[in-house]
Amino acid sequence: MEKGVQSSKHRDSFSSKIGFVLACIGSAVGMGNIWLFPYRVGQFGGAAFLIPYVIWVALIGFTGVMGEMAFGRAMGTGPLGAFKKAMERKGKKHGDLIGLIPAIGSLGIAIGYSVVVGWILRFTVGSITSAMVKAPDSGAYFGAIAGNFGSIGWHMAALILTFIVMTAGISQGIEKMNKFMMPAFYVMFIILCVRVAFLPGAAKGYTYLLKPRWGFLGNPKTWIYALGQAFFSLSLAGSGTVVYGSYLKKTEDVVDSAKNVAIFDTLAAMLAALVVIPSVFAFNLDPASGPPLLFITMPEVFKQMPAGFLFAALFFIAVLFAGVTSLVNLFETPIEALQQRFKFSRTKSVIIVGIISAMVGIFIENGDVLGEWMDIVSIYIIPLGALLAGIMFFWVCGRGFAREQVQLGRKKPLGSWFEPMTRYVFVGVTILVYIAGIFYGGIG
Repeated sequence: MEKGVQSSKHRDSFSSKIGFVLACIGSAVGMGNIWLFPYRVGQFGGAAFLIPYVIWVALIGFTGVMGEMAFGRAMGTGPLGAFKKAMERKGKKHGDLIGLIPAIGSLGIAIGYSVVVGWILRFTVGSITSAMVKAPDSGAYFGAIAGNFGSIGWHMAALILTFIVMTAGISQGIEKMNKFMMPAFYVMFIILCVRVAFLPGAAKGYTYLLKPRWGFLGNPKTWIYALGQAFFSLSLAGSGTVVYGSYLKKTEDVVDSAKNVAIFDTLAAMLAALVVIPSVFAFNLDPASGPPLLFITMPEVFKQMPAGFLFAALFFIAVLFAGVTSLVNLFETPIEALQQRFKFSRTKSVIIVGIISAMVGIFIENGDVLGEWMDIVSIYIIPLGALLAGIMFFWVCGRGFAREQVQLGRKKPLGSWFEPMTRYVFVGVTILVYIAGIFYGGIG
């Protein structure tokens, strides 16, 4: 057995390729697809924005997802163990300390994200009971839970829901959940797309969204924000995808899997845009309202829509599925780290992470504090974790090692594109993401 690579035969694993791919899609499809992508498309040139976005997905999204999957599978562990083994291949120690960076980033984002999933859970229940649609003021309805300690109960419920799934393990918990939730997400958004298409005034939204304004391609910000959108939407962080990859069988084709994740994540973003933007325009609301688009603007849309309570329920159930599948992926990194480092049982690891998340999460429930928390983690830690994972796999482990591990399970030989696209383009552009994020105050 090659130095630095240990057998993962005793680890839980995904039982099928489709289960693994759906789990990775679930980790990628989240709030960035649903509220930020539609806003960015409209803000930076409509259909013209799709050109740099697709280019970045192809250049760095696909290669980054592929690399993180293969890195985790090669080492049979998450970032702490994977970074340690990578450094040991060079005769160096303390790689696990470097691996703490993406693990901390994943936990930090998960803690903040769990607050948002609590909000989504509240809106889901409110849409099912019609309480949300009947509320006279959508802003006040949201403000009641977004203020100081306004959603502790829903926040805790979101954590409990997430950790129940995670306690069941990979194949019986995470895989089964994603096999149901992700297809259901796409079906519900397709239904919503069809309904929105028949709204009077929706055509203005399609024009705003799909008419290319080519002049924006000459604006550097268009390319920078398209890069940030592609990077963060695909959950490149050196953490969750590495962990999921560690549960993947050696016989699966990671290139094909990464391609499917990139395609379906982009499809989810487009479906969200085709629901959100035309419906907002149909009722003369603001498509550029940012995060409030989800919790204030869209409820106003459903209030004015015939049978709005029904479509509100469909919308928020789909959003909840996207939120929970992403949250599960984010929490899996620290849970796996405790299992790997301290040999804790999965249940004990889940309980420890759950207690930490609940205690810290309560104190960042205020919307302003939560925003600052998420900005710090997403600007300074997440892209650094992705960069370090890329350096570890494509550089520290060695040129031949990365090619060999990605080739496993693949019938068609990798082309000559592999080394330049991974070692130089992906790593180089990830450095750009990190610098641009600091300079622009966040580009995801």
